[in-house]
Amino acid sequence: MEFFKKIQNLPKEKRKVIFWLVVIIIGISLFLGWVKSLEMKIKSFRTEKIKEELKIPQLEEELKGLQKFEMPETSQEELKKIEELLKEFLTPSEQNGQK
Repeated sequence: MEFFKKIQNLPKEKRKVIFWLVVIIIGISLFLGWVKSLEMKIKSFRTEKIKEELKIPQLEEELKGLQKFEMPETSQEELKKIEELLKEFLTPSEQNGQK
């Protein structure tokens, strides 16, 4: 406790310097501990095990087996016919993009 009394008797500026040094040291030590913990978690992280659990290779095979969706080719004439049909069914305000 005598140590704290000595600090209390120091001028305010010196106490501030000591305070900030202590805060910085504690902050750095917490940061280093966090980095070490993160490093250990990354080392224990096994990607192959996770791939097996998620069954990624099986999913890839299933996706390859699915049929591919292809858009049918539409000629300009067919597009014009569709456009004319739409014009017949839409009101004038809907044709202008208004609702």
